Amino acid sequence: MAEEFKRGDRVEWSFRGHAVRGTVRRRLTKRTEINGRMAAASEDDPRYVVRTESGSDVAHRPQALRRV
Repeated sequence: MAEEFKRGDRVEWSFRGHAVRGTVRRRLTKRTEINGRMAAASEDDPRYVVRTESGSDVAHRPQALRRV
């Protein structure tokens, strides 16, 4: 089972071979549009909205994130 995160957790993930860091804003459990992209979240397959250090909001599966 994937790790659970809460609001304010600092996380990082890999994007095109580089580590990107951000802060968890909220957990999604239904389809939601984030910055013009659809995050296909559900109760069984949640996503986390993360605010990057550059100020953008992105949605990721918990498996892609690791706590820093």
